[in-house]
Formats: sequence, structure tokens, C-alpha cells
Amino acid sequence: MSSVKQFQVTFDCADPERVARFWCEVLGYVVPSPPKGFATWDDFNRSQSPEDQGSWFACSDPSGVGPRLYFQRVPEGKVAKNRLHLDVRVGTGLVGEERLATLEAECVRLVALGAVRVRLLYDGTDSCIVMQDIEGNEFCLD
Repeated sequence: MSSVKQFQVTFDCADPERVARFWCEVLGYVVPSPPKGFATWDDFNRSQSPEDQGSWFACSDPSGVGPRLYFQRVPEGKVAKNRLHLDVRVGTGLVGEERLATLEAECVRLVALGAVRVRLLYDGTDSCIVMQDIEGNEFCLD
């Protein structure tokens, strides 16, 4: 049996391009070039039927290491806690106050992008900050 080599993470959301561009800023991801034959994503969207315009957007890791993120429009809003969430690993290898300071600095940057700080989990050694993206999807700064 062969192992899976790549995977994509899909987000259900109301505004795919807005949420994708938020995650580009969080992770240093990029928006791929528009489909062949289109100069811009706006040109591509105008070519779609009205109900399909803006129905999805994607971003990817420019190094090719991280998974592609795909954002699809759904009619319903978020009503419950995510069953799956991303851990944004900014404090890897750090402990104690150094780790906490690194997480707090990144939290400030992400709040300026529209994220919401939910709570700090800190036991004196290990820490993470629970946050929400611009549509309320939970993630952790770890």
C-alpha cells in the first residue's frame, strides 16, 4: 500500500477569497496564478455563472512543502466548534517566557489582520493561544 504524499485542507466559508487572503498573510502563502487563459482572478470570476462567481479560492505554500488550502463558499454560517483546526507553529523549540513572548508577538500581528484572540493556555512551561480567523474558525498559535 502506498502512502499519501500530498493533501489539501479545505475550509467552508462565506467569502472564500477574503478568508484565503487572510491565511496567506498568516502563513506566508501565495495566491496561485489565475487559470490558463485569464489575466486575473477577477477576469476568471467574470467568466463564471453568477452563482459560481467567487465560490472558491485557494492558496499555497511557495516552497511547495505545506498543504494547499482551498476555500469553498457554503450557504450556512459557522454554528459550532470546529472538529478540526490548524496549529500555527510559531514557538517550536521554545519554552517558558521565551515561547510565550513569541506567541504573544504573533498574536498581535494576527489580530491586526482581523483574527480574534480567544484565550491563552499556559501552564508555566508550555503555552498556546486559541484564536479565530476572520470568519470564526478556530486555530491555535502553538
